[in-house]
Amino acid sequence: MIDTSVQLAPSHVKGLLLKNPVITASGTFGYGMEYSQLFDIQKLGAIVCKGTTLKSREGNPQPRLVETASGLLNSVGLENIGVEAVVRDKASIWAQWHVPVIVNIAGENMDEYAQVATRLEGVPGVSGIEVNISCPNVKSGGMECGTDPKIAAEVTAAVKAATSLPVIVKLSPNVTDIVEIAVAVCQAGADALCLINTVRGMTLDIKKRRPSLGTMMGGLSGPAIKPIALYMVYKVAGVAKVPIIGCGGISCAEDALEFIMAGASAVQVGTATLSKPQAALDVLEGIKQFAEREGIGNLRDIVGIARVQ
Repeated sequence: MIDTSVQLAPSHVKGLLLKNPVITASGTFGYGMEYSQLFDIQKLGAIVCKGTTLKSREGNPQPRLVETASGLLNSVGLENIGVEAVVRDKASIWAQWHVPVIVNIAGENMDEYAQVATRLEGVPGVSGIEVNISCPNVKSGGMECGTDPKIAAEVTAAVKAATSLPVIVKLSPNVTDIVEIAVAVCQAGADALCLINTVRGMTLDIKKRRPSLGTMMGGLSGPAIKPIALYMVYKVAGVAKVPIIGCGGISCAEDALEFIMAGASAVQVGTATLSKPQAALDVLEGIKQFAEREGIGNLRDIVGIARVQ
């Protein structure tokens, strides 16, 4: 019997125990119930709902999605129903599930981040908070908070002060030194880190002589960014004292195992879900099969095993 369990918040009084390390990434899995009719979502380690803000958002102008070589550019702009609707309409459903649901939150300033976290406090069905300081598709807040170590730490501290829930901070790759940002948010109290969000990019429509996206640039995800994400997880794992969730281009078990061996305790499957809804479950099954073949009794035994000392 393979032990696939993961404790994502070992230093937190409540902890955040997952039965396995495979999580669905924010923005690619809706609120979870959209996929519940397609496969057994209760088999997942956790679900991260789409980004949630204080007030509802309409998002960015169309077009918002464009495919690229081995990737996807998006400029959704955090379209969402707002935290009050999440608490009223979604959390009561999550409370009936066995799989933990983590709410991804965003704001235009520190006060908004704190207000969203406060509203989620004590809500049945909410198991943790993922702080999005890394979205490149909004005009204020988002990635702006994740490129400055001081501001990133202040946002983290504000959320920690507003909630008793475990707090995961999702970091941006669009920085000079992601290790500096990671250290800052860890010192501010982050219980875990998620690396990485999308990479800034753009494409042009040569017939229209215009950018393909309505906002000109967007966030690149999918297999194209996997080497970037893996490298950043590897770097941060050398200094972080909290668990790391690897995210970026994971579409199969082999991808996930690379992240785990680089130092990630868990992984998030995102863009792959858009073309194959059960992608996360396929990743999980592949990890289990690998462990059985290799005689691995506990997945924790291979976390960071590929790191060169």
